[in-house]
Amino acid sequence: MSEIINKIKFSRSTFFKTIAGIIAIVAFGLFLSKSIFYAEPGYIYHVRTVLGYEEVVTDVGYKFYPFGRYNSWKRAMTVQATQNSSLNNRYKFSSEGNNNVNAENDSNNTSANLPALNIMFLDQVDADAEATVRFSIPSDEVSFLKLAHEYRSPENLLRTALMPAFKETLQANASLMTAEDYYSGSRTEFNSEFEKQMSQGIYLVRRIEVETQASIRARASANASLGTDQEQYGEGSKTIFVVQKLLDSDGLPKRKKQRFIDFGITVVSALVTEMRPNNKFVERMQLKQKASADRAIAREQRVQEEEQRLLAIARGEREVAERQAQAKVEQIQKTTEAETDKQLAITNANKLKEQAAIAKDTAEINFEKAKIEAQTIRTLAEAEAYQKQVILEADNALAQKLDAEIQIQKLWAQAFSQRKVPTTVFGSSGQSGAPVGSDGEVKAFMQLLTLDAAKRLNYNREINTDVSK
Repeated sequence: MSEIINKIKFSRSTFFKTIAGIIAIVAFGLFLSKSIFYAEPGYIYHVRTVLGYEEVVTDVGYKFYPFGRYNSWKRAMTVQATQNSSLNNRYKFSSEGNNNVNAENDSNNTSANLPALNIMFLDQVDADAEATVRFSIPSDEVSFLKLAHEYRSPENLLRTALMPAFKETLQANASLMTAEDYYSGSRTEFNSEFEKQMSQGIYLVRRIEVETQASIRARASANASLGTDQEQYGEGSKTIFVVQKLLDSDGLPKRKKQRFIDFGITVVSALVTEMRPNNKFVERMQLKQKASADRAIAREQRVQEEEQRLLAIARGEREVAERQAQAKVEQIQKTTEAETDKQLAITNANKLKEQAAIAKDTAEINFEKAKIEAQTIRTLAEAEAYQKQVILEADNALAQKLDAEIQIQKLWAQAFSQRKVPTTVFGSSGQSGAPVGSDGEVKAFMQLLTLDAAKRLNYNREINTDVSK
């Protein structure tokens, strides 16, 4: 019996121990579930502990918070206005204090998706604008805690600060220009100004009316006698609206500062992706486009007609130019030939002139040469005559006289030796005195000839002994 009682006591103690172990495990599990969470990438966590301490968690991994609370804040929040967003569900947020954040899914947590915003341009044209602005929240502990204390949750930050700033800035940016300017080439300027105003603040502006003169004045056509010089009519001026930015003392635009900037929130990007004007403006733009197209067509036709006219003129001018060119070619050819003949004649004349000059110079040279030669011959002759005179005066020309005498005698001797006479000569020296060709007669004849030659040579055969004579 005692053994049974002991067994029952042992079973009860085991049961209670088991129950206590289960309770401890459950309590430990509850403690862990209320004290540990996993920090996802791309989020900043605001942790409050049971003892009242606050902590900012930016690292990825499991974090310990003993029986506290935490909020997850995206590092970047997006406010987007699109045409596809539902009007019944205008603002999409995650519930505050949602601890089941999955960064791997495309969650709309702490982001706002709005319908396209209706804005009004400077010329009173409304349009539905689609835009996207992405904000970056601060990651340092001081700035983040200041932001968390002010707005308490990311949804409240979006609802009370970022979305109103988004709407106000987009509308203020539309009031800077007209819809016609926007669709005429100022789209890039519109987007740039929107990003600047989101980042730095909204411009403080003043809207004024300005009266300007029309660049093209209309003309009447009632008076046909005036022709194209018609009188002007119609309005010569028009009133336009101009937005002027207010400037400070430094000449910089005054701005209304964005409130979220004070909490360290910065604008990562600001984009205007679509702009849909109202139907009346679209119809007006279509009519304007059609009128512009008609003007362009008319202008092209006018240009074409003008080109045809210019083509005809050009063809006539080309034919005239061709004829003028041909005549000019012929004229140039004839002128060239005449000029060539002229140049050839001038060249020949110059050639003859140069030849005459050369001949003249040559004659002058030859004359001078002959003159010099004559002077030379004369000088030589005078020298020779002087030499002969000196010689003759020196020896009474004995050598010459002897030489002449010898030559004379040689001639007579040779002639006498070659005379042809018969071997027997018949003759006498009778009273008739006729020569018969005897040797004596021949000798006497030779002497006579010698005397005659000496007489003709005019020299004395006698030798002077007196040299002074």
